[in-house]
Amino acid sequence: MNKTVRRLADGRRITYYDEDPRAHGRTASDTRNLPHVTATSEVRRDPLTGEDVVIAAHRQTRTYKPPADLCPLCPTAPGRLTEVPERDYDVVVFDNRFPAFSGGTGHADVVCFTSDHHSSFAELSPRRVRTVLEALADRTAELSTRDGVEQVFPFENRGEEIGVTLHHPHGQIYAYPFVPPRTERMLTTARTHYAEHGTHVLGDVLADEHADRRRIVAQGEHWTAFVPPAARWPVHVLVVPHRQVADLTELSTPERDDFAEVYLSVLRRCDALYDRPLPYVAGWHQAPVHRDRDLAWLHLELFSIRRAEDKLKYLAGSESGMAVWINDSTPEQIADKLRAAR
Repeated sequence: MNKTVRRLADGRRITYYDEDPRAHGRTASDTRNLPHVTATSEVRRDPLTGEDVVIAAHRQTRTYKPPADLCPLCPTAPGRLTEVPERDYDVVVFDNRFPAFSGGTGHADVVCFTSDHHSSFAELSPRRVRTVLEALADRTAELSTRDGVEQVFPFENRGEEIGVTLHHPHGQIYAYPFVPPRTERMLTTARTHYAEHGTHVLGDVLADEHADRRRIVAQGEHWTAFVPPAARWPVHVLVVPHRQVADLTELSTPERDDFAEVYLSVLRRCDALYDRPLPYVAGWHQAPVHRDRDLAWLHLELFSIRRAEDKLKYLAGSESGMAVWINDSTPEQIADKLRAAR
């Protein structure tokens, strides 16, 4: 892989990750007349729960559902200047123009998986998935060195039903200036489990899933994808490496190769479930940067709000008000449907 770092017209950083090691010609300049990003965000703590909330009012002005010929994530073309100055690319990462975090309080990246506007992650080749993984690992390593960054969270939102406003296949990377509540809860559980049993909780869950087999969706030499035993969502899958690693930077070459095959199998089953693109959120749970790295176990979590071909799950009173999920399907039923989807 070849990595090239450039700057956009307003000073933001853009990084190209090319699969061809001979690709050294990323020299196109951003000729747009852009003002420097003046976004400001702040973190406020909820005094009743102790949880942090990000206030980023400037994001109200971000680009909203442009037509394909005005997509800002496509390569630049004659008569159309975009966020990517080059005429084509493999994988590209750049500073978000409308970041959730700014002013030295965290950071937000945009990650474009392909230059093909009409493609999807499920349609990527294993080699391209591997390149995406390399990019995410590279950015995790760099962002983890920044002052104030406590956790790095790469994720993809897919589908209008999820709230996506740009249809080009892309994801984001948030570098949080705090450890998010979900991670804190998982670490507390992992710490208690280790004190009682001397083992990692996710390692024990993985062993149980291998023994039970009912909830496994796909499996490779180094990864297993399964529906969690207390699944919250109508479609809910964890993709877990067979050994404990803290974050993407610690994965071996064979593990990165195997992930591409297993994850693509999961995504293709998801799209075959209702014979249409499945809206989903997929995110990497990585260890905090500065603590509890021995307790965390890297894994990817994918979930969807689609509960039937023509129905969505809404987070109503119990879920939104009390964070108590009520699932209309059993995890075993979800796994059965995904295994049968081809």
